[in-house]
Parts: sequence; structure tokens; C-alpha cells
Amino acid sequence: MANRLSDEEMTTVVAELTGWKLEGKFIVKKYRFREFLKGVAFVNEIAELSEEKNHHPFIAIDYKLVTLRLTSWNAGGLTDLDVALAKNYDVIYEKM
Repeated sequence: MANRLSDEEMTTVVAELTGWKLEGKFIVKKYRFREFLKGVAFVNEIAELSEEKNHHPFIAIDYKLVTLRLTSWNAGGLTDLDVALAKNYDVIYEKM
């Protein structure tokens, strides 16, 4: 199990992540798409990565807007795994 980041580490990490916001024990980001199906394709790609890493975000699809929320329940907050996945999700989005 990964270790939970301290409050100070969380603040520092979120400042380094483009577009991600700290909301309680979660980091959250909204991704906008020109078409509904592009958002669905994005969700399918991040789902594969998440399954591979056995770490899954909360996902909401609202037409052309996809919202992701990450946390590590076992650690009681954010971990390095959440941060790594957030960065990977951003890379996937840039390729869409």
C-alpha cells in the first residue's frame, strides 16, 4: 500500500499538476471535448490504464465534459499513485 501524502505535499503536488484541484482528500479535474464520443473514448483509455494499475478514479460524463476524481481509500487520502495517474490521464487527453 502506498503512503498518504502530507497536507504540505498535497498542496505542492497539486500546484504542479495542470488543471487539477484539491477537494478534500481528492484531486479533481474536468476535461472538455468537442464531441460526446471523444469523451467516451477518453474514458475507455483511462479505464484500461486504471485497470492495469488496479487504481480507479471516480468518473462522471456530462455530455462533452468528463470529470475525474482521484484518491486512495486504503491510505486515507492522496498518494504518489494518484499523482502518477493524474499525469498519465493528462498525457492521454493531449493525444485525443
